[in-house]
Amino acid sequence: MPVIDVPQPEFMEDEEISIFADAVGKFYQQHAPEKRVQKWRDEGQVEREFWNEAGQAGLLGVSVPEEYGGHGGDFRHDIVVIDQQAKHNVDGFAASLHNTIILPYLVRYGTEEQKQKYLPKLVTGELVSAIAMTEPGVGSDLQSITTTALKDGNGYRINGSKTYISNGQTADFIVVVAKTDPKERAKGISLMLLETEGAEGFQRGRKLDKIGLDAADTSELFFDNVFVPAENVLGGVEGKGFYQLMGELAQERLVIAMGAATGIEKALETTLEYVKERKAFGQTIWDFQNTQFVLADLKARGTAARVFVNDCIAKLLKGELDVATAAMAKYWVTELQSEVVDKCLQLHGGAGYINDYPIAKMYRDARITRIFGGSNEVMKMLIARSM
Repeated sequence: MPVIDVPQPEFMEDEEISIFADAVGKFYQQHAPEKRVQKWRDEGQVEREFWNEAGQAGLLGVSVPEEYGGHGGDFRHDIVVIDQQAKHNVDGFAASLHNTIILPYLVRYGTEEQKQKYLPKLVTGELVSAIAMTEPGVGSDLQSITTTALKDGNGYRINGSKTYISNGQTADFIVVVAKTDPKERAKGISLMLLETEGAEGFQRGRKLDKIGLDAADTSELFFDNVFVPAENVLGGVEGKGFYQLMGELAQERLVIAMGAATGIEKALETTLEYVKERKAFGQTIWDFQNTQFVLADLKARGTAARVFVNDCIAKLLKGELDVATAAMAKYWVTELQSEVVDKCLQLHGGAGYINDYPIAKMYRDARITRIFGGSNEVMKMLIARSM
């Protein structure tokens, strides 16, 4: 029985969803055994072939409409892919980025030609995606980006640099956030669609050495007069990029909150198992009242986090999840995750600081959740504006 045992939400009570979850779980078992995932951790990225395997198995583009080569599902199917990945400890595979962040930009804002051209390849894994948003020295202030995409004949020339780009080494389809009008702030931003193969002037920089998420490739990208045709402006109209980004951030932040809730549950489960086996002063660590009180408190708040996240998912499925509520979920659940993992590590004693123990990896991996998707300080600003 799991430590946090919240009843299955009504929106997931569907036989088809259950069958899909079973199939996805079996795929991860067969194609991402621990030995292979450890190889990804050692190399700092998931091998490209795994993306093709995932595409062939139907794990990519699960909520993309069938007319564009997708599987015609909805956000519940995306949840299954993410949830099963976490349950099977498949580190580094950026399915949530690909499926729930980048593909929705094309589905919701792309021209018919853009959808027909790119979505089928993104569903099969022929193309792997990334979004180039963050810049050195800019951080969460998207309106201040300096990367430009200026008109040149029948297209645009992209110039600038990006950093902290998830999937940066692997991706061959990149949504580049750039200024098509440098004199403007929000109204000057456009999203440019770039296929990297044969893109003269495009260069991948360092694969960044992070303190956590060892298997996830995070990189620098450089654009030196990179040409993209005019039809590669997402939606076909300049100046819509900032508003397109804002339209998808609620879902992105909910996905981060979902991952944090799962992280809380995994930390509690591994810690409960450890404290009931480890002995000190003639009894198990669990027998100390302090241990029981700490874990009881974390279970209570972890349960509240899961209920809150499930409510947000229900709202999203109805088209009712607003920016402030998504910000609250992202902020509160990631803050709680860091607290839970820290206290769970403390209950491991010295073992918690050794990478052989799962809690040490959880501790390193959890820290970024309070930063990416918009820092938690930005989340507080968004929440305050709604008051």
